[in-house]
Amino acid sequence: MRHGVLILPEHRWSRARERWAKAEALGYAHAWTYDHLMWRWLSDKPWFPAVPTLTAAATVTSRIRLGTLVASPNFRHPVDFSKELMALDDISGGRIICGVGSGADGFDTRIRGDRPLLPGERAARFAEFVELTDQLLRNRVTTYHGDWYTADGACLEPGFVQSPRITLAVAGAGPKGMGLAARYADIWVTTGAPDHHDAQRYDRAVPLLKNHLAVLDDACAAAGRDPRSLRRLLIAGVSAGGVLQSAETYRDAAGLFEGIGFTDLVVPWPRPEFPYQGREEVLEEFAATNLPGTR
Repeated sequence: MRHGVLILPEHRWSRARERWAKAEALGYAHAWTYDHLMWRWLSDKPWFPAVPTLTAAATVTSRIRLGTLVASPNFRHPVDFSKELMALDDISGGRIICGVGSGADGFDTRIRGDRPLLPGERAARFAEFVELTDQLLRNRVTTYHGDWYTADGACLEPGFVQSPRITLAVAGAGPKGMGLAARYADIWVTTGAPDHHDAQRYDRAVPLLKNHLAVLDDACAAAGRDPRSLRRLLIAGVSAGGVLQSAETYRDAAGLFEGIGFTDLVVPWPRPEFPYQGREEVLEEFAATNLPGTR
């Protein structure tokens, strides 16, 4: 299993740089940050944008993969975003993961005054977002005309370091999102039950997660894809709680999730208060005996 950490973009870089560098030093395979204009629980607190944060993180690390968890159509356009990803991929030496999701109705739309979308509209927009993003990440020149997005000879030169495309991670808890992941993604991303935050202990989330994995397998079959070719990433701490209570619970949860078919587990960097309240020492204790290459 590959292990990763989620680092909220809430601190000035003089402090945040230590966290990103430490994630690599502990031996984590990937590190991520949320891509929001604002975030519901910290809407009145410091919050920095994802792309500059990941750019800075790329300059203080050399091995760890870096990604958005997740970018959404709420304020991203595939053309603009792909250009930024191309620069990020170059600066990081090919270590960027493009994580995308449909985006919920929340602060990212309200502060811009955007019209709320019906569920069907949101799903249709996300389908085009993923399809066009995939084309932009693969091709030097892209032309696309959809109901939601247009690209007219969009040129991405000099192209990406990663070939034939940078790693694409698609989040989706429902059949439509899983279908997009089966068609386009290298990694499928889930938090478990959507819109729950530490609602239940991680072992109680296993039945639901097993059901999601079965639906994902069916989506891969419908797309004519070998399910084993699609990595499965779980973000702990949203609906699967208690993972970071101790190094022992961390190991136990990782074993349970790997046993049912997950290939990647991401845990939030512990904070002194809600959300993601916990002790940073748990990461250190887990890494010392469970992560390769710990320095």
